[in-house]
Amino acid sequence: MAKTPVWDAHTCVPLFPEYDLASLKRHIDCGAYYISINIGMDFNPLEEIIQIIAGFRKRINELDFLIQVNNFSDVERAQREGKLAISFDLEGGIPLCESPAMVGLFAQLGVRQIHLAYNRSNSLAGGCHDDDPGLSSKGRTIVDAINANKLFMDVSHSGYRTSMDIFEYSTKPVIISHGNPKALTEHGRNYTDEQLHACAATGGVVCINGVARFLNCPQASAQSMVEAIDYLVQLLGPQHVGLGLDYVYDPQLDTGPSGLDLGYWWPKGHGYDNESDGYLNLLYAPPEHFLEIAGLLETRGYTQTDIEAIFGNNMRSLARKIWD
Repeated sequence: MAKTPVWDAHTCVPLFPEYDLASLKRHIDCGAYYISINIGMDFNPLEEIIQIIAGFRKRINELDFLIQVNNFSDVERAQREGKLAISFDLEGGIPLCESPAMVGLFAQLGVRQIHLAYNRSNSLAGGCHDDDPGLSSKGRTIVDAINANKLFMDVSHSGYRTSMDIFEYSTKPVIISHGNPKALTEHGRNYTDEQLHACAATGGVVCINGVARFLNCPQASAQSMVEAIDYLVQLLGPQHVGLGLDYVYDPQLDTGPSGLDLGYWWPKGHGYDNESDGYLNLLYAPPEHFLEIAGLLETRGYTQTDIEAIFGNNMRSLARKIWD
């Protein structure tokens, strides 16, 4: 079976400026033409995030198979030339310093999607592993700025109330860049049917991740991802489903910032075993699963058109609409 073109809405690499992004060649080998990589979370100091962006942009410029995304035409060029378009995502609003102008700055530096809270609540929004006060007035100004700067408004890692507030408040479609249905796996990082319906109602896309803890399989099998995909398709229709693998390259290289409190950001009360999980040391489905997932969807009767929509065309169409 030929590779199906893949838009990966979220994947991670070690967060230090010198990391060699040549490892992302695996994504191209597995059919990807676009990838969004994380450049920082709520617990990463702003100074470090800026250095990470600078280092990543330098390396992207040096590698001939990567194309930095500044606008949608860069995605089209990557497809034509068999390369990988790459943009950044920010996981949490703390680095924005409560300033809408910071959204514009991050947009100029290559960020194309932002969510406002990483697991824990902050002054903008509530996290999925915390008391969730909902979207604050300051949070609304940031949502406005994300919409105005033509970025994806993401609600991954957000709490229930915050996500529902954003679905209602945002004037542009909202995405879940890496999240799974709670009906299949009960976990605070997963989403209720109500949230999933509300996301689709904005015109958004829900992108399934391959993290074992959020799937029905401790090995993060392709079959378990297909079960989650199929559940969403039956619930929302194939036009609202995508992929955000959340794979982590070389996790052993990244121990997190100095003094990182694992128990705070990934609480044991929510099923994380930090002694064995460590920082970014969960079990993830690799990009090599893409081919197997396509085959499994085909055996379930999915048409090639629907498979291509789920693998990339849904997010591609949304990017054309929002970014341009």
